[in-house]
Amino acid sequence: MTLFTTLSFHHLFLLLTTLFHLFSSTAALGVNYGMIADNLPSPPEVANFIKTQTIFDSVKIFDTNPDVLRAFANTNISVSVTVANGEIPSLTNGRAARRWVNNHIRPFHPQTKIKYIIVGNEVLLFNNQDEINNLVPAMRSLHHALRKAGIQDIKVTTAHALNIFNGVTLPSLARFRNDYAKSFFAPLLLFHRKTKSPFMVNPYPYFELNAMGNKLDYALFKRNPGLFDKHSGKTYTNAFDSLLDKTFSAMSAIGCGDVEIVIGETGWPSLGDGGNLVANLDNAFSYNGNLVKEILSGNGTPLMPNRRFEAYIFALFNENQKPGPLAEKNWGLFRSDFTPVYNAGVLRNGQPVPRPMQPQPTPSLATSVPSGKKFCVPKPGVTDAQLQSNLDYACSQGTNCSPIQPGGPCAEPATARSRATFAMNSYYQSHGQVDSACDFSGTAQITTINPSYGNCRY
Repeated sequence: MTLFTTLSFHHLFLLLTTLFHLFSSTAALGVNYGMIADNLPSPPEVANFIKTQTIFDSVKIFDTNPDVLRAFANTNISVSVTVANGEIPSLTNGRAARRWVNNHIRPFHPQTKIKYIIVGNEVLLFNNQDEINNLVPAMRSLHHALRKAGIQDIKVTTAHALNIFNGVTLPSLARFRNDYAKSFFAPLLLFHRKTKSPFMVNPYPYFELNAMGNKLDYALFKRNPGLFDKHSGKTYTNAFDSLLDKTFSAMSAIGCGDVEIVIGETGWPSLGDGGNLVANLDNAFSYNGNLVKEILSGNGTPLMPNRRFEAYIFALFNENQKPGPLAEKNWGLFRSDFTPVYNAGVLRNGQPVPRPMQPQPTPSLATSVPSGKKFCVPKPGVTDAQLQSNLDYACSQGTNCSPIQPGGPCAEPATARSRATFAMNSYYQSHGQVDSACDFSGTAQITTINPSYGNCRY
């Protein structure tokens, strides 16, 4: 019997507004370090920049890139790593989980302060039943593998997009989706409670604008009439607090309101395509600047007053190779030369940065490719091991891989992703751009964005 069905709403509300006393977490501000770009500085340069120039005390990456893990050794910056969604089913096997820990964690820990292993990213959003059904067993398996290895200070979690609720707008009435409340969220939250690991969510008011009636000021922490929740008696002045309290209400309704909440991703893009009127510099400045103040204040939310959250802004850099609309390439707080896109209040010296003029999209190689030209690239989140396998296969099939050999125009950067991207695309082009030549066991995707850079031509 769930807490929601056994307690009156009045008692549930009293519980919601007092549970924050159980938490001992402190406010922590981190950043998501994505690397889908061809112009980023080296991981050691990034680690030094974060440590010496910003107030970030933690970073989150979307793989287990060994170069990044080595770069953050002895910096006292926490690093969270991610297991690709496609690896989830295999990691339910205890031996496979121990092998994963031995390969991806033990070589770097404890010199690198690895904080979380994030098993999959927004798994429910992608609706792959094999990954959904195996997620909690894989998390248990990795937790046991860590303990077998004598590692006690790394927590196992997973990150959720907020497509996890029913359609109710008011925060106090939010509940997990009926199709997953008992079968998925109940065992997941019990795992979090048992292992003292956090429930990680990715609240993006930017993506919730339609659902909230396009109330832009409400999304941006600006002055607005607010939202009154008649069931709790609380008034919400911003969408971020509302999304967190929806999460808390849904967790409490199945008896797990005592589990810690961590914000895995949130942010706002600073530039979009012509039809996107909300992805601009002013809105990104307003959202992220106010978000930083909100997190560091420790004020909490209406249902969780004085609660101090750990949050990771998305993202550190603009990423010029991300597929999709222009906004997807422009979530970064910084450009690749470390200059700020705008001043979000995260620089250590605290000095204001002049507000630049809103940039306009300009023609580039990536936007002026011949009509109908297609390229084959790895999907985000593909592991280095999978990339190496793709590279080996493509080059063994007669594909011209000489440009990625030492001294070749595409030899640098000498990362698995960069080299595999060239080889996979060459294989795809040599097979007449048929869709089946861009599969690579489900790890590849077709794009019209030209991956060429410098003297490296695709």
